[in-house]
Amino acid sequence: MATIGDCIADATTRLREAGSETARLDAELLLGWAVGADRVTIVAYRDAPVGADALARFEDAVARRVAGEPVAYIRGIKEFHGLAFAVDPRGLIPRPETEALVEAAVAEIMARLARRSGEAGTGPGGGGDPIRVADVGTGSGAIAVAVAVELRRRRVTMGRHVTIAATDVSPEALDLARENAVGHAAADGMRFIEADLLPPVLPDNGAPLDLILANLPYVRTDAIAGLPIAASFEPRLALDGGADGLDMIRELLARLPDALAADGIALLEIGADQGDSAPAAVAEALPGWRASVEPDLAGLPRVLRIARS
Repeated sequence: MATIGDCIADATTRLREAGSETARLDAELLLGWAVGADRVTIVAYRDAPVGADALARFEDAVARRVAGEPVAYIRGIKEFHGLAFAVDPRGLIPRPETEALVEAAVAEIMARLARRSGEAGTGPGGGGDPIRVADVGTGSGAIAVAVAVELRRRRVTMGRHVTIAATDVSPEALDLARENAVGHAAADGMRFIEADLLPPVLPDNGAPLDLILANLPYVRTDAIAGLPIAASFEPRLALDGGADGLDMIRELLARLPDALAADGIALLEIGADQGDSAPAAVAEALPGWRASVEPDLAGLPRVLRIARS
């Protein structure tokens, strides 16, 4: 009977030959999924035997990975911001760099709550209405759900203190986002809206938004073909940002004057090569507005911050 070590060694060789840059990690994650154990257990018990049913699942998973399918789609799960998200071809797989957008959003919301004279959600006589947030192009819902869960950890009451509208043009992606919100008990205070960027009439009778978050497609069209083959399994709609990668971002910029409150801000994820071009697009579309770029943990341009002057 094959052992865990035998399976890992064989699969690593096959995956490396197929072009995987993370062959050993892929093999360990897939075997853990096949036997129902975490990666730590897989690494620790290399001499343990692998049963026939688990071995068959593992062989099928390795074959799918050799063909280029992302590990996250095979396992049906992806870790993001300390949470496990259900993922499948209905939505883009969450990337680690997007966690910078989540951190920036949480910091902004907490700062706004701290500045209020009373508790948010108490109406005109207290701290005002809840802080209104929109996650535009939510996909799997990773950003919206991660923000909601982190706020809950900080004793923020979703629905009373903060509301989040998660929008997407794809009804299938919205279904996935709902599933993830429910799975993390984070659906309170969240609304899921089918819309191309933003709906014609914003929630709450058109009340402007305090914070707009977006991880829109920002890959240049001519760069799509050069992406790892795993990206070909993801929705192209969630990747292709046009000739310079900024087409969808420009569309959202055009809507900010009507959608954002007077003191509202937008936080948009951008590509590592758009640290200059993205602020330039803001200057062209929104003369007089402020735009700055914040780096991710790798020091690369990642979050575009936009506000009125």
